[in-house]
Parts: sequence; structure tokens; C-alpha cells
Amino acid sequence: MPGWNFAEIWEVCARRVPDTVALRHGEREITWSELDRRANGIARTLLGAGAGEQDKVAQYLTNCPEYLESMFGVFKAGLVPVNTNYRYVDDELVYLWDNADAVAVVFHGTFAERIERIRDRVPRVRTWLWVDDGSGPCPPWAVPYEDAAGADGERVEAPWGRDGHQLLLMYTGGTTGMPKGVMWRQDDLIHAVLPTVNPLYGQPDADYEALAASIQGPGLQLLPACPLMHGTGQFTAFIGLSSAGSVTTLTSRHFDVVELLDTIQARRIQSLTIVGDAFAKPILAELDAHPGRWDLSSLIVITSSGVMWSEPVKQALLAHNPTMMLIDAFSSSEAIGLGQSVSTAGNEAATARFSLGDNARVITDDGRDVVPGSGEIGRVAVRGHTPIGYYKDPEKTAATFVTIDGETYSMPGDYARVEADGTLTLLGRGSVCINTGGEKVFPEEVEEVLKRHPAVLDAVVVGLPDDTFGESVNAVVQPRPDQTVEPEALIGWVKDHLAHYKAPKRVVVVDTIGRAPNGKVDYRRLRGVAAAEVGIELD
Repeated sequence: MPGWNFAEIWEVCARRVPDTVALRHGEREITWSELDRRANGIARTLLGAGAGEQDKVAQYLTNCPEYLESMFGVFKAGLVPVNTNYRYVDDELVYLWDNADAVAVVFHGTFAERIERIRDRVPRVRTWLWVDDGSGPCPPWAVPYEDAAGADGERVEAPWGRDGHQLLLMYTGGTTGMPKGVMWRQDDLIHAVLPTVNPLYGQPDADYEALAASIQGPGLQLLPACPLMHGTGQFTAFIGLSSAGSVTTLTSRHFDVVELLDTIQARRIQSLTIVGDAFAKPILAELDAHPGRWDLSSLIVITSSGVMWSEPVKQALLAHNPTMMLIDAFSSSEAIGLGQSVSTAGNEAATARFSLGDNARVITDDGRDVVPGSGEIGRVAVRGHTPIGYYKDPEKTAATFVTIDGETYSMPGDYARVEADGTLTLLGRGSVCINTGGEKVFPEEVEEVLKRHPAVLDAVVVGLPDDTFGESVNAVVQPRPDQTVEPEALIGWVKDHLAHYKAPKRVVVVDTIGRAPNGKVDYRRLRGVAAAEVGIELD
């Protein structure tokens, strides 16, 4: 079995610490032995339903034990897990599951009505595993998850076996177009993510006997406050499990700061995962409002990735627990290890200033390395253990995964300067992609929905600075002749067709969008128009 494989790793953990907690959700606890047995049941059910080698299985779930448990079962069976954004509406789900060639979906009961509407549009999906969340009975076309998990718990291995070349699909917005499935070989992802908790995962060859010997007791107690459906939450959860530790998920389906802080204290959480200021600011506000209420002394590290985490917020958080470390990871679903910023008490890192990763470099558009201190701007690239491309999209694969000096680099499109001291000043994506609270919104997708409204002739979507979410979505709209645009109605129109976070926060009406003869628009100019209209100053 060449290469590291998650199922093999987690089975080793289950043998070494069978009676310790692996997954926790509120008062519910699942030990490592229970997790292993229940994942075997999921694997057996999927294989019994006809899943074949490397078939795709989607997780359509909010944070819960079943998310990681079902992934364990998928890995055991030599299948491929597929993340699903639970905020998606009908057309988006159909696109995702069709694009991924999904044959099975694990879903929370609250989504049953939506699935009922689209089941005939995703004919490849043969198996539906219903996770009871108290929202109603199991539909007749689905299998109760507990029945599957309670099946024969003996170890399952498919005829095609397991190895490090088997895949995980992480769907991400990227910078343009519809979501793309980033194809990670398990061995590459393990090498990229897990050596921080055990150096064995950095060795070229998988050694499960050495791994077993290295596990002398329970590992890291980790809490991903952000969704497991995104890479930040999911990949850090893998760190917790692969250290033979535990992953605790919050019971609320909306970010509840009090529940988070209560859980950190009660469960003695050591590692917390967030997404920048969108999470950090509410946490800080609650701590400031109730000084001394929570004991955070167990926290060793808070990790963030995916959106801006500002220096003043880091400083203020460290005042509540000076012993912890704050790690701001400059990574994406396509590129892990571009850089990071580490803050400790008395040594807080500046906003958007990162140390370049060991395997990373900054390259100008004409192929040169950016000279430190030159003021030049380049794209950040990372080599080594990277994805093998985007699923069924060779054109975008070729644009992002580039051969330089005989090695493959992942270049997802992040631009930066290299300062004289070697640190990076991150400038953002070179495209007009909007990052709002860690969610990527593609202007073209929202624009097309806006332009389908009968009162709209043309529309452009731009991002503006937002204290809470980093950026907000804003629409600049040109009405049809003799038509009046009602902003609230237009926002509601978008929400009827797309996930709500993609809907504009504001609508600015203009006489003309001012497209060039070739149909292109000046996003920078229109962003300035929108900012001036709503009274926001741009840098």
C-alpha cells in the first residue's frame, strides 16, 4: 500500500486508544472503537449499494460527528468524499453533484425537502443516507444513517484495497466560474497537513508500525468553529483525528460565541480553528464584555485561514490568554504552505504580513522571482505536495498547476510583494473574486442572476471592505428603460436563486454600467462608484 491513507491512520489510532473520545457534539461522545465500528458499517452499506472503486460520496451536512465518521467510512471503502456547501440551493447542488459524479449523498434531515425537489436531476446518486436531526421522518427513498452505521462492524476493505493515491475532492470557488473540485491524493494531503502533529507523516514512506509505536495516549483536543464543508475546518479536523485526539463540534447551526467559549472551558480544548475576523471579532467582543467569565488556559493555539485576521484583534485576544499562539495560515484548497504568520504575546504579527513557506516562492508575470524589497508584485506559488488538478477541468488545471524549473507549482492567483526582510505583504487575488466571511463569491455568477430580473438591463458585482466579514457583496445595476429597480426586491430575487451569502448587501443604481466595446467592464472604477455611493473610503 504505497503512501499514507487516512483510513489506515485512523484504524491505527482506534487500536491504540480505543476507549478515548474521538468525536464530541454537545453531550454526545463517540469513542475511537465506536467510531471505527460505525465507519465500517457506513463502508459496508456503500459498497453493498454498488459503489465502485473511487466513486464519489457527498457530505451534505452541517458540523456533526457524522461528517467525519462518514468520511472515515468512505476512506475505508476506497471511495472519494466530496464536500457540499449546505448553503447551496437547488441549481447549485445539482451542478455540484453532477460535476462530481456523486453516487451517494449523506445528508441532514433538514435538507430532505430540497433534495426531494432535485432527486430526478441527479440520477447518478443511487444511495441517500439520512442523518436524523429531529426535523422530520426519514423519507422513503433514503436509508437511515443509524441503520447503516449499525451494520456489521467488522473491518471493511474493498477489493481494490487502499493506498495513498486514492483521492479526496475539495470543491472550492477558486477565482472565476463555478466551483471546481480540487483533487488531493491522500498521501499528498497528509504530507502537506499532518507533519505538524507527528513528524512521521513527513517521511516519504508510510510506516504504520512506527505510527502505532508513536501513539502513547490521546492526542490533540481540537474544535473547528468553522464549517467542516470548507478546507480550513476539514483539514484541521484531520490533524486532531490523526494525532489520536478528538474533534469537538458545536451543536448550534449558527455561530454561537457563548457556546464556543463554554465548550472550550468545559472540554479543555487545546486547538481552535476559526476563519479570521469574521469569527475572531465576535469572540473578542464577548470576552471583553464578560472579563474573567471563561477559563481559556487550555488553549495552546488558534489557527485561521481563508480571510483577513487583523493585528489589533490578535493583540486583544492574546490579552485574554497570553500563553497561546495565533497561527494565521496563508493557504487555500489548492495550495497549502504558501506562508504563515505567527503571533504570541508581545510579538503580534502585522496584518497581511506572512513568512514565505519553505516550498514557496513569489513569481512575476514574466516568470522571474520577485526580488525582496524591490516593490515588485508577483503570484505566490508552492511546490512539493500539491493537488493533481481540478476534477474534469484540464484547462483550469493547466492554468493553476504550472511547471517551473521542472517542478509542478500550485499558483491559485494570490498576489504579494516581498519585503526587504523576506516577509510577504499579501495583496489578494488578482481576480475580482469576493471573499466574504471565508465564503468565495464569484461576481459573474451573481451578475447573471441579477440580469435575469425583468427590471435589470445590466449589472456588475463588486466587493467592498466590511469590518465583520472582510468584504461585502455589492451590486451596481443599470435598469431597463422605463423600469425602476427596488433594491430589497432585487436582493430577494438573488436569494431565491443562490445561497444567501451571495446576495448583495447593497444595490447601487447607475445610468449605465459603461461596458467597453468588447463587453468588458472596469471593475476597479465601478467598485469606486459603489464605495462613493455608500460612503466607504477605499485605500
